[in-house]
Amino acid sequence: MKPPTPDISDPAHRVGGRLPAHSDLNLLRTFLAVYRAGTFTAAAPVLGLSQPTVTAQIRTLEQQTGRELFTRLPRGVEPTPVAHELAAQVAGPLDALTALEAEGTAAGRTAPVHLAGPSELLCVRVLPALVPLVADGVRLRVAQGLPEPLLEEMRVGRHDLVITTRRPRGRGLPSVPLADEEYLLVASPAWADRIAAPAGTDLCAALREVPLVTYAEDLPILRRYWRTVFGKQLTTRAAVTVPNLYAVLSAVNAGAGVSVLPRSLCQEYLDSGRLSLLHDPVEPPLNTLFLVQRPGAETNPDVLRVRDLLRTAAHDWQR
Repeated sequence: MKPPTPDISDPAHRVGGRLPAHSDLNLLRTFLAVYRAGTFTAAAPVLGLSQPTVTAQIRTLEQQTGRELFTRLPRGVEPTPVAHELAAQVAGPLDALTALEAEGTAAGRTAPVHLAGPSELLCVRVLPALVPLVADGVRLRVAQGLPEPLLEEMRVGRHDLVITTRRPRGRGLPSVPLADEEYLLVASPAWADRIAAPAGTDLCAALREVPLVTYAEDLPILRRYWRTVFGKQLTTRAAVTVPNLYAVLSAVNAGAGVSVLPRSLCQEYLDSGRLSLLHDPVEPPLNTLFLVQRPGAETNPDVLRVRDLLRTAAHDWQR
């Protein structure tokens, strides 16, 4: 049953007068967790509560305020305008209180920073950039994975920061563009010599008989390169399919064929001559990397240090 909806023109029901006196902090914390997670189910483990308890506490708060805070959807909930106003009121004080409680529990020791992203980017770019912070005492807990699973894990509180190639949907997870990752068509020098053709020759035609190496049967990165750079559909099937981009790099370096790889992963091989750049388009395909921060994570000062250093280091990732 929905809580009653009083006349919104009544001053008693504006933002400043919506909360009853002596509001229960636990109810407000539950509200903020649901607001940030987007579902009762995702908020429950963050709070250490069962999903029915979370639902009951939200219902109690709605009854106390006399206003509906969330619109129930088939998957998750959508905050009402009242909820957005309430979150703006209580988020800062509750986060500050959480930080004070954490300081008392940890006796001044900050919690580890939980960071996640694509495995190749973490190894090649992110972890080397964070070495100075580790030497200064910052503790890191690093996980790798695909964008959507990582963002879902962030919604239940598992990660503080996530680097992803997709901007999160909705307003629950704030994100900022971090860098643009350039993708390159590469092969071993031996294959590059075999593919080389006089100026004006169609490179696509020269590549038709060259084995393609990829991490997925549908060749997502290769198909995008053909479509955006050559303006053609790629119809060739993969010759070699491997588990990840590191394995693609290893196979191409060993002479298995041709692939498209992010510059961050193959630049060292290009510089040393172990790989050759087959094509240098005016506008190569780009993937924008986004840095996503879990709401409330800013109460840990080390999260802010990691975030700020990554944003600074990312300026040098684009060559």
